[in-house]
Amino acid sequence: MRRDLTWLVALGASLWGTSALLREPLSRGLSAPTVVFFEHLALVLFVSPFLPAALRAWASSSARTRAATVIIGAGSSALATTLFTAAFQFGDPITPQVLQKLQPLLAILLAVVILGERLRPKFAFFAIPALIGAWLLTFAEPFNVGISDAQAALFALGAAALWAAGTVLGRLVDQELGARNTLVLRFAFGLPATLLIVLVTGSGWTMPISLAPTLIGLALIPGLLALTFYYIGLRRTPASRATFAELFFPVTAAIVGVTLLDASMTPSRWMGMFIVVASVTALAWHEQRVTSLPSLRQRRQQS
Repeated sequence: MRRDLTWLVALGASLWGTSALLREPLSRGLSAPTVVFFEHLALVLFVSPFLPAALRAWASSSARTRAATVIIGAGSSALATTLFTAAFQFGDPITPQVLQKLQPLLAILLAVVILGERLRPKFAFFAIPALIGAWLLTFAEPFNVGISDAQAALFALGAAALWAAGTVLGRLVDQELGARNTLVLRFAFGLPATLLIVLVTGSGWTMPISLAPTLIGLALIPGLLALTFYYIGLRRTPASRATFAELFFPVTAAIVGVTLLDASMTPSRWMGMFIVVASVTALAWHEQRVTSLPSLRQRRQQS
């Protein structure tokens, strides 16, 4: 019997929640494209031992898988992370992270568009409260929206949408390439995309050496290490428990933001965060329950 690793999923989610602690100081001293370029450069160096095998697997895969892998690297890694980093330059260090909890909602919508999956009738019961909660969380004064707040929200939601697209496309890629190759190629194809973003935006190429430890920590801790813990834990964790273990992400983000980064949260923002997390967690639990019902019926019929 394999040992349950729910705690490892929670640890990975907690490490994601520390992202602002490292990303926010970098975004103050460097442009978002520059931060993401050096972050991807560090990640590619870390995974370089696995890169030749991953590229061989990619070259021998189907055309659909090759295209999806490039899109994941360029969009879900390079562009999404650039938008996420830019959100810290316009808003507080908590909101961009908690808005990432909308990814399951966005992934379901994208699965309908990309994979042709059916939208369940009860989807709106979870989606509408989540959107209301996102509005309350994003704006300190919900009925007096500032331009900078709106920019930060749009950047964060753009990142969430691209990461959700990566989740949907990842279903196609993982089946043919496997999880490790998919992760390695995500960074490998993301690196040239970040290079292009730097060129298009006219961002700088230089980084003060004093910021190098922070950048390496960003690439390793909420990046590679968190993803590794999360995916290893997910293999031995029931889906229902993984859903609740992922709550450590917004909780850690809020604790880090309030205690270490001097972020201020109004009562309406706390309420918004609670509504977002509760709605999306309930949605994930409902989807897992509905998905598991057919196999449960089959087992009962066989017995």
